[in-house]
Formats: sequence, C-alpha cells, structure tokens
Amino acid sequence: MARKLDAKAFAQQKRKRRQWLTFIRMCRYGVNNFSRNAWLTIAATAVMTITLLIVFATLAARSTLVTTVEDIRDKVDMSIYLKTDVEDGAVETIRSDLKQLSSVTDVSYVSPEEARADFAKQNGKNADTLSALNEAVNKFPGTIRVSLVDINDTKQLDNFVKNNETLKANIDPDRKPSFAGERRTAIQNIARTVTFADRAGLIGSIVFIAISSLIVFNTIRMAIFNRKDEIEMMKLIGADKSFIRGPFIVEAIVYGFIAAIIATGLGMLGLFSARSKLLDYGIAIGPTIDYAVAYIGFILLGMILLGAIIGVVSSLLATRRYLKI
Repeated sequence: MARKLDAKAFAQQKRKRRQWLTFIRMCRYGVNNFSRNAWLTIAATAVMTITLLIVFATLAARSTLVTTVEDIRDKVDMSIYLKTDVEDGAVETIRSDLKQLSSVTDVSYVSPEEARADFAKQNGKNADTLSALNEAVNKFPGTIRVSLVDINDTKQLDNFVKNNETLKANIDPDRKPSFAGERRTAIQNIARTVTFADRAGLIGSIVFIAISSLIVFNTIRMAIFNRKDEIEMMKLIGADKSFIRGPFIVEAIVYGFIAAIIATGLGMLGLFSARSKLLDYGIAIGPTIDYAVAYIGFILLGMILLGAIIGVVSSLLATRRYLKI
C-alpha cells in the first residue's frame, strides 16, 4: 500500500514537472517568435501601442471633459437677489428651505457689503469704475447662490421662488432671478451643450476602443497566418492545442507589455505638453494630470493588463481556425 502511494506521489510530481517544463518551453518559444521576425514584431507592437495610446487618450479626454463639465455647471449663475435691508434671520430661513429641495446641492449667501467688495476687487485696475462706485448711493443686492444637481432642471427652484412666503417678502422686485427671463435661454443652451459633450465623449471612447481592438486582432491574425505552416507541422507531430496556442499567447502578451509602457509614457508626455494650451481655452485638465501622476503605477498596471487581455483574446480567436481538425 505504501509503495502504491509513493508511486502515485512520484507520478504526480513527474506530471507537475512535465507541465512546468512545457510552460517554460512555451514562454521560450513565444519570446523567440517575438524576436525572430523584426518587421512583424515592430508592426504588431506599434499597432498595440497606438491602440493603448488611444485608450489612454480617450479615458483622459473623458476625465477632462467630466471635470470641465462640472466646472461649467458650478459657474452657471443660479442666483436669487434679495433686498438690501433683508434681515439675517430671513436669509437663514430661505437658505434652510432651499437646502431641503432634492435638486439643490449647495446654497450660499453674498451680503451687499461682500458683493460691493468683490466688485471693487474685480475692477481694481479700472479707475473710472472705482470712482463711480465710491460716488454711487445705490447698494448692491444680497444674493443667494444655488448649485443644482442638474442645471437643466429648475422646476423646484421656480416653484420655490413663486411660493415661498419668506422669499416673496424679501426678494428684490427690480431684479429677476438669474435663471428666469432671457437668461433662462442662455442657461438652457449651456446645459444642452454640456449634456451633448458628455454623451459624445462616452460614445467616442467606446467607438475608438472597439476600432483599435479590431486593428490589433487583425495584426496578430496576420502574424499567425504567416506561421500557419509551423502550426500545421506541430499538429502533425501530435502537439496539444494548448501547446500550439501557448507561444502565440506569450508573444501577444509581450506585445501588450512593451506597448503599455510606451503608450503610458507617450500619454503622460502628451498630457503635460497640452496642459498650458488647454488651460488657456478654459479646459480643466489639471485634475486629470494630478490624478494620473498620483496613480501612475496603477495606470501602468492597468494598461499592461489591458494590453495582455487584448493580445490573449486576439491570439485565441486568431489561432482557432488553424487548430480545427
């Protein structure tokens, strides 16, 4: 009985050793295939690099677009103007009531004194404007600024302005809210543009990634097609399908690994190169760059995994037709 157990353990150990040696051979053959045909290797790696660079660029553009959209939403003026002599208690009541609305994310109040100081600061270099400000007797209105979840949806805010008794008693009758009247059209145009840009960015990312993946698949398929005689020979001598696939999968993983490093480096270089120009156009690229720098290790690992997955899937699909009996 003991001898049978020893024989069984020896057989299992021998089988594991054989599997390990087979794995080593597949890796060696895959690396040899990678370095054997320089032009094909360069072409496949270049296409994989372009694919991963497109993925990097689309994701970075998506992140930048989302950040810019959020900034635009925050800058859209949703203001309610109060009388200059409104009491602090009334202001707090109005703010508290506004915060209870589900469409409202934040409420702030700018007093007439603060509004005057802000105006003077913004026009500090204009002597005529400052002179007129010092001579003016009209006071600035108190302003309640409201941030919304969706700038397209102002229904609750409109109803609040019409029905809230405290607000109706203290609102400035000479100044309509910034989201009413002619300004509403401008806000709606901004909202539609923001929504379109957001959706277009998502659709564009999906389309570019799909096209790039197809290009990689066809490139690897071409590489395998050039070695179909080699696959036929391995089938004739009785090689397992997994052993035949193995070197091509390893080769594709090497493509993805090298391409991921190059694409990540080029992507980061592109972000830093475009930073100043994009900031001049008001595009909020800063947070995207800060995030990329802080998590560069995870980004690189993700790019390597993505490149490996694309390469492995492409290799499996491309070798399938040549492995059919």
